[in-house]
Amino acid sequence: MLQAINLTKKYGDFRALNSLNLSVNEGDIFCLLGANGAGKSTTINLFLNFINPSGGKAVINGLDVTEHGKATKQLLSYIPENLMLYPNLTGLENLDFFCGLGDKSYAKGQLEELLIQSGLQPDFIRKRVSSYSKGMRQKVGIALARAREASVLLLDEPTSGLDPKASNEFSELLLEMKEKGVATLMATHDLFRAKDTGTHIGIMKEGVLIEQFASQDVSFQDLEKMYLKHMHN
Repeated sequence: MLQAINLTKKYGDFRALNSLNLSVNEGDIFCLLGANGAGKSTTINLFLNFINPSGGKAVINGLDVTEHGKATKQLLSYIPENLMLYPNLTGLENLDFFCGLGDKSYAKGQLEELLIQSGLQPDFIRKRVSSYSKGMRQKVGIALARAREASVLLLDEPTSGLDPKASNEFSELLLEMKEKGVATLMATHDLFRAKDTGTHIGIMKEGVLIEQFASQDVSFQDLEKMYLKHMHN
């Protein structure tokens, strides 16, 4: 579903991303680990076609995102670290509004069910988003991904700032979507979630993917040692 082929992004002489090659297939959860400035968010932004590559290409479902930006955006949902919702609207109203921007139409009862499936407490569905915790806002994002029937999910530090319970609930939702064949690329600092939830893990440093492997092939202890070794070298 997702491919980076020699994907590169330069700003003058600075390489934010250097010849990245990776693949994320249906049902994969690929977690990108790395310090700030490692190139994780740049990778996500290139797949979103928010910025243009300096070399190589980002491909979604066989389509180059630079050449087919509109078509590839129809296939994906994006949840950033701080999901922007309208604070004076309820969770239900936000979901209804954003679904209305696309080509799918849902009855209010269907939208409520999508929010409940995504873990939002029923008592909060008709409350203003200004009263939501970050975890609740992220669940609205998951509900939107479900509503859009997204086959690709791009996540940029989605569990940053979440308490352990909310982080665990978010991981469970990702695993549900994995079972439906959604291809997920997630930038994160959370080694535990990467190991616990991810099917594949990549470690990035200074714009280079220096390690990538199946999560089942490494213990958490070895992952932590490998990560810290790369960060200190």
